[in-house]
Amino acid sequence: MVDLLKISPQELITFLRENGIRRFHFVYNQSEKKCKPSHEVLQPIADFLNGEDRDYLEHEGIFIQITKEHDVLQGAFVHRTQRGQGAGGTRFWGYNTVEDFLRDGLRLSAGMTHKNALAGLWWGGGKGVIARNSQVDNRDPQVRQAIFQEYGELMTDLRGCYVTAEDVGTTTTDIGNIFATTRFVTCLPLELGGSGNPSTATARGVVRGMEAAVEMLNGSSLSGKTIGVQGMGHVGIQLIQFLFEKNVAQVIACDINPDLVAQAEKEFFGKNLQASVVSKGDNSILETSCDILAPCATGAILTPQSIPNIKAKIICGAANNQLEDAHRDDRLIFERGILYVPDFLVNRMGIVNCSNEQYGYVKNDQFIERHLDQEWEYSIYQKTLKVLKLARENGEPPAHTAIKLADELSILPHPIFGHRGQKIIDSLIKDQWFKS
Repeated sequence: MVDLLKISPQELITFLRENGIRRFHFVYNQSEKKCKPSHEVLQPIADFLNGEDRDYLEHEGIFIQITKEHDVLQGAFVHRTQRGQGAGGTRFWGYNTVEDFLRDGLRLSAGMTHKNALAGLWWGGGKGVIARNSQVDNRDPQVRQAIFQEYGELMTDLRGCYVTAEDVGTTTTDIGNIFATTRFVTCLPLELGGSGNPSTATARGVVRGMEAAVEMLNGSSLSGKTIGVQGMGHVGIQLIQFLFEKNVAQVIACDINPDLVAQAEKEFFGKNLQASVVSKGDNSILETSCDILAPCATGAILTPQSIPNIKAKIICGAANNQLEDAHRDDRLIFERGILYVPDFLVNRMGIVNCSNEQYGYVKNDQFIERHLDQEWEYSIYQKTLKVLKLARENGEPPAHTAIKLADELSILPHPIFGHRGQKIIDSLIKDQWFKS
């Protein structure tokens, strides 16, 4: 019998087509307290989810389709929607197994629940995950247009229980293609009336988190510090710029893309930047001697294998889900005396910047800028200080404290619409959306 979790996304597509399935779902049944599949043949995946207590956290709905063109597996993961529709970006990435695909969507969507709640946004947690098909040219504009327009069709047919945006592997052009077939999308290109790429705002938020951490650790500032940055993409490169503006002594950075490294060396010529190209999966930068380590690439890099070798005093970066296991690895870092700043505390500015595009724009928007100021009690700086202080007072790791606060906030119903996301999901199941 085929182990549906261990096969590749492309092999799953073959299996699904053989069984006449193009769309399917897994939905949490409140009365039975377990996940239910749309198709009986997919019960083994539901059994896996029901037996999983690390990444599957009673997600309200997981909705997946195969594209009509190019055989691409596309998913929308909705975690918790009491505060509002599930909101979060769409990741376009390569996955070795179906389990990898599912775990990434589960972890990222739960992270968005926590992020949106701590940021005070009236949105729930959701995330899009699209598995790249290595057999097609994913850089071809026409291929990408087809892939993302079909993803927009999925958003439309999900009736707004999830609102998507830009994330790792996607661009504003991709978001524009999604917008061509749905209205349930943010981070639109500037030319379409959107807020554009949110990377600059995200990097600014991470800097504020770093400033709170060094204040908490020893009352100092970023001036004169050495920072290690893993990942020099849209956010990483902006982060380096802001760090030099804060007069850090040195930035040690790496990326798997030689073009990005060359761009950084050119852009920061004359600055104390030590940049290097690394192979995929090379996490040796985590062992760099530095004051602050900033993971800004992929997640699940802080593990029982990597944590013992970390030399930084503080970990604070933009990458989502940096801990492989939030409960286990947060404690391992805590026991080493390293100050860990949970990613969902500091990398909120992407969703803050684009989540409420429908309300229009003003320069120096107070509803955005207050997240970056020093005084507002819900700002990144103040919320980070609050979490770190509570963690110290209670003698528990910071991520434990942050998740507790976020969970409390995430179950507050939207002040106007209540728990509307669940009602939408209920209607989808009743109408057998997967047949559309």
